[in-house]
Order: sequence, then structure tokens, then C-alpha cells
Amino acid sequence: MTTQSELLDTLRRRGFVHDATPGLAERLAGGAPITGYVGFDPTADSLHVGSLVPVMGLAWLQRAGGMPIALVGGGTGMVGDPSGKRTERPLLTVEEIDRNAAGIERQLRRFVAFTGPTAARMRNNADWLRPLGLMDFLRDTGKHFTVNYMLQKESVRARMDEGISFTEFAYMLTQAYDFWHLWRTEGCELQMGGSDQWGNITAGIELVARRESGAAHGLVFPLLTTASGSKFGKSEDGNVWLDPARTSPYKFYQYWLNLDDRDVERCLKLFTFLELDQIAAAMRAQSADPAARPAQRRLAEEVTRLVHGEEETAKAIATSRAIFAPRAAGDGAAAGPDYAVLAGTMPTCGLTRAELDDAPPLTELLVRAGLAASKGEARRGIEGKGFSVNDEPVSDVNRRVTAADVRQERYMLLRKGKKNYCMVVVE
Repeated sequence: MTTQSELLDTLRRRGFVHDATPGLAERLAGGAPITGYVGFDPTADSLHVGSLVPVMGLAWLQRAGGMPIALVGGGTGMVGDPSGKRTERPLLTVEEIDRNAAGIERQLRRFVAFTGPTAARMRNNADWLRPLGLMDFLRDTGKHFTVNYMLQKESVRARMDEGISFTEFAYMLTQAYDFWHLWRTEGCELQMGGSDQWGNITAGIELVARRESGAAHGLVFPLLTTASGSKFGKSEDGNVWLDPARTSPYKFYQYWLNLDDRDVERCLKLFTFLELDQIAAAMRAQSADPAARPAQRRLAEEVTRLVHGEEETAKAIATSRAIFAPRAAGDGAAAGPDYAVLAGTMPTCGLTRAELDDAPPLTELLVRAGLAASKGEARRGIEGKGFSVNDEPVSDVNRRVTAADVRQERYMLLRKGKKNYCMVVVE
């Protein structure tokens, strides 16, 4: 169990710490439980894998006895953060922002507990930023920052050649106001975020010091890239999202399972709560049998369980094994593959209920599915035990398909050899 005084060291050993303000270690070691926050601007209705680093930071803070605040940016999202962006973000409507914020709030509740002595709090900065009057904001916040100070921040300096609107130029002041507001109303002393947020975080620390003569602290996490140099959390389909409607639990599981060997140890430290000796054991197993990918499997199971829960993880594992090792021992068959998910990973062909009622020959269906060029080829393949239905090998050339072959009301999985599949979808 990590204590608050050990939190910074724990985060360092797991690769979370890119930078921290002076005095944070002493504050964690010597005082009452600290309250810290991370902000999430609702630019989409879901977080993605890249968001997991600050989310896990909040979770570790709570595990160490601190009190986390998850701040959804319903207010700052109306302005747009220029950090890490070469061009200005498109402005979303208030309705889009509120819809996105609601989706993010639901996801964040999976990672931290909202009950108990260190209960997390969910806040939305729309509650205080949208009613804020411009004159009050300029007088009480803007007067504490010089233009020269703001121009020195990387998020602004990097955009000077391309140009930056006054709206995005002022973003750091709205985030600074958040920190001041949470410091004053929630006793929040710590803001965490990605390393691209350092300028915004230190502006908030400056505002707390100037308006309240108070002390506040900052901690930033590294922005991840893969060993190959690409942006972390990207797949062939784009972002790997936490929302199952955007990235299915099966595809989410596969993302981690297919991770480069060079990235897996770092990800086990960042995205799981496994002890470091458990991670070391997983890596030893990986070295002993890299083809079996034991470290990736452990990582995929742990992260999918954290994001999607036990049931969806079991389905993802069963589905993966149904495709890649359907008859392997201990394949989790009790959970059963999710045929609807399988259908999204392979070619499909349709079969009407009326056709199914007539019990068509399997040879005809194999030709329709593109697994055989002709009925004769299908018969020869069946005789050679090269085809299966729902992973049951077929040896009868006169085999017909019936309603008994249908799984989950409308699916039938045909396989040729080990790598050729087609999902028959009964319509």
C-alpha cells in the first residue's frame, strides 16, 4: 500500500514523472492528505488511451491517501487549449461540449472511488466559468499576468509563427482560474496533467500565490510515443477510445495484445496496478518465450478489465482465442466468444431465415462464403477435415446447416484451415 509520502517515489519508479514543482515532495511527506486534480477538456465524447496516463495519476493519488478531483472542462472547452496543437481547434457548440462532458464523466467514474474517506469529486468548470463576467475576469485574473509572461509559455511561443487567436492566447488564464477556484473552494493544492500542460499549471500556481498568497503545486506526466516513434494510442482505425461504442472491448484488448515488445514493460508500469515485482516476473516470462507474448497478455487483460470490466474482458479473451486458437486448452470457452464482435473482424455473408429453414448443404454455403471455389472443392476440403462450423471440424460431405448451428440467434462461424474465416449472418 503506497502512502502519501511515498507517492512521488512510486510515480517516479513507474515512469509517471516528467517534472514537478519544488516543494511537492516535502508537502506530500509532511502534511495532511493532499487534494489534487486533473482537467479533461471535452473535445470528444470519450477519452482515449492517451488520456489514461493522467487518469491513472488520479487513481494513484487516491490509493496513496490523497483526494482526487476529476475536472471536466465544460467551460475551458469553449475556448480551446492551444497546447501541443499547430493550428487552432475548431470551436464546438455548447450542446456538443455538454454531450461530450457527460460521456467523459461516465468514464472517469471507473477509475476512482466516490465513497470513503478519500472520496473523489467530479466537477465541471462550466459551473463557474460560464457565469463569470468578462470585466470581473479581466480585473481579478488578467491583471496578475503580463503579456511577456504569457508569451514565454511554450503553448503560445510555438504558435507565434502560424498565429494564435486571442481566444486561445487567453486559455492559460481560464485554466489558471480553475486552479485558483479549486484551491479556494475545495482546498485543492495540486494540479496534474501531461507535460504539455506545464505552462498552464504554473500559471495557476502563480495566480494562487498572487491572489491568495497561497502555495500550490504541479506535477506533469510524459507525453507517450511508441518505441517506433508514433503517437501512443493510435491504431490503423485512428484513436483507441475508452468508449466501447467507438472501440470495441475486443479491439481494445487486441491493441494491447499486439503492442511492440519494446513498449510492454513501460505500459505495465503506467497502465496497471501490478506491483513492480509482478511486472518483473511477467517480463522474465516474456524473455523466456517471447512468441507466446505473456507480458502483452497480462497487460491486455489488466487494462481491458480496468476500462471495460470483468465480463467484457472475458468476452474479449474468448473472442480472441476463438479466432486465433479456437481449440487451445483453457481457452475461456465458458465465457463464449462474442459472435457479434467476431463479425466485425472478418468477412461476412448473409443467409435468410427461409434459406436456413430449408437446411442448405454446407458445400453451397462454403462456396457462398468464398471459402471454396466450387462445391467439388468444398467436398474435397471436408473429406480432408479442412473446414469447421463454429470451430467444430466437419467430416460429412453431406452435412447440412440448420438452426442448431446458429449462435447468439443469428451467427454461424465458418473456418477454412487456421486463418480463413467467414461469419454467416442470418437475416
